[in-house]
Amino acid sequence: MNKKNDFIFKAIFVAVFVVCFCSCTEQEKTLKFAIASDFHASDVPDGKERMDSFIKAAESENVDFIIELGDFCRLDSVSQIYRDLWNSFEGDKYHVIGNHDMDKYTPEEYVNGMGMPGRYYSFDKGDFHFIVLDGNNLYDGEKFTHYAKANYYVDMKKRAFIDPEQMEWLKNDLATTDKKCVLFSHQSIEQVMNNGYEVRQILEEENKRVGFKKVVLAFGGHNHSNYTKEINGITYMQINSASYVWVGEPTQTEKRYPKEINEKYPLLKYSMTYDKALYAIVTLTADGADIKGTDAEFIPPTPKDLNMSDSLGVFPLVSFIKSVNVTF
Repeated sequence: MNKKNDFIFKAIFVAVFVVCFCSCTEQEKTLKFAIASDFHASDVPDGKERMDSFIKAAESENVDFIIELGDFCRLDSVSQIYRDLWNSFEGDKYHVIGNHDMDKYTPEEYVNGMGMPGRYYSFDKGDFHFIVLDGNNLYDGEKFTHYAKANYYVDMKKRAFIDPEQMEWLKNDLATTDKKCVLFSHQSIEQVMNNGYEVRQILEEENKRVGFKKVVLAFGGHNHSNYTKEINGITYMQINSASYVWVGEPTQTEKRYPKEINEKYPLLKYSMTYDKALYAIVTLTADGADIKGTDAEFIPPTPKDLNMSDSLGVFPLVSFIKSVNVTF
């Protein structure tokens, strides 16, 4: 081989090596997780099947972890099957406290029963820092009280708060990491949390302090709906219920399920269930998030059959989690 050919060969080799190295590096920086919310597994007739389909999808996608955004299941023996299914996932698993998780328990009982590190906490995965918030606090104008054993059935203006101790923790937690940050909460920070504006201020001020988009994405549940909106550079995404939408008035469920099912699961009378579980697979890179949602159909009678509008208040009445791409 002459010098010219030798030079060309080496140049090609180096180019191929660089391309392969860059490709591998990018692949290493990809992080993937599966997210679902509001299973209410104990309160619907096919809670086991819905959770099973979520776990199988997470395994098939080879995700790095799974997380649910609250209103999951109870701690009693009847619900053991759902907790066992969740724990059958071999990777890391995370929970968020939902308001209905406080129907029968104190926060301490639920945190211990679900094996959570705390009612709010954070963890690192790859190049990302994840923050789990707890918006299940009452505020009467003077003091904050955590939800416990269904004490939160009061004026809506007095519930769904982040307490001051948690606010201070959030500020400090954000300041201790230089990774991009993703948040999870049950009550949506941008819509339902009654002091969500203060939380958003903390997030936005941290982005200003560091001079780049550090807090990039926040997921919420609770509303049994789906939408994505950006506020001051941070994207907020509502994760639909895995199971149903709560309507709050009779929905002719006698046409949806047999009498014995409706009697066993009284929640169904005021709800519309989806024909399969809803969840999303989220792939994160340094540049953004690819959120792959799922589609389902309402089990008839559908909202259209009942001459309902396409929203319940400000929340879209939909049976899907829409796939979206978010740029960081």
